[in-house]
Amino acid sequence: MAQEAVGRPPEETLSLWKREQALLKARVVDQDTEAWQRDPAFAGLQRVGGVDVSFVKGDSVRACASLVVLSYPELEVLYEDSRLVHLTAPYLSGFLAFREVPFLVDAVRRLQEKEPSLMPQAGFGVACHLGILTDLPCVGVAKKLLQVDGLEKDALHRDQIRLLRAGGDSFPLRSRSGAVLGRALRSHDRSTKPLYISVGHKMSLEAAVRLTHSCCRFRVPEPVRQADIRSRDYIRRTLGGPRTPAPGQERKAQRPKVRPKGGPEEPPGEGRTPEAHSPGLRTHPEAPDPGAQEQ
Repeated sequence: MAQEAVGRPPEETLSLWKREQALLKARVVDQDTEAWQRDPAFAGLQRVGGVDVSFVKGDSVRACASLVVLSYPELEVLYEDSRLVHLTAPYLSGFLAFREVPFLVDAVRRLQEKEPSLMPQAGFGVACHLGILTDLPCVGVAKKLLQVDGLEKDALHRDQIRLLRAGGDSFPLRSRSGAVLGRALRSHDRSTKPLYISVGHKMSLEAAVRLTHSCCRFRVPEPVRQADIRSRDYIRRTLGGPRTPAPGQERKAQRPKVRPKGGPEEPPGEGRTPEAHSPGLRTHPEAPDPGAQEQ
């Protein structure tokens, strides 16, 4: 049975959240801290992680928090942790991390206890908040532009997107003052919609963009895409409903659809990819962040 969302937290709680955000912001490291980050081919990087929080349809309280670890550069899944959680905070713009990150921190801690040799060396999705709490280098990745501080999805922005000709092309996202808040990235040759990349923690923006591009088999980085697929499949298996078909087995009895020249932007039959996850390893439909994602 669907459950109703919890109400807006009291002003005292919001004040505490704002204070904690300020403390976390002061601890953000926006420079490369690992030798592999400075290598053109990321030599020495062996494991990358991704997180996702998927919601039960018609239910704003129950969700599935998922953490996956993939090998690099092969991008094969080495570890998966998915479990149902009950959210205790509502979605508020600017405070997404307080709703979801505690469950993702728990997943990282379980990994540290069970399989410490598989701890990721970098993570995608929820950027600063999760990165600081876990001390992991993290990348902020969003599928939608957060229109804040002068960033607008206007004609100029659309013109800049059209100039992204190939996978790996990007342009800076600048605030009203001219500060670079992130970069818009064409993550794949066959993807026409950009991703929005922001620095999470313990990594430069340049390295974050290069690493994101290197992890994209499709539009969304594989660690985040796999976390999303597996969290949704866990909900289906746990609460009922059809399972996600295995790659190559989907729609066998159906007439193939005509696809645009160049192939699909996303693989068929593997579920909906996340819209814009938050701090360090994930993505959420409205996840705010400086230019790309919530901090």
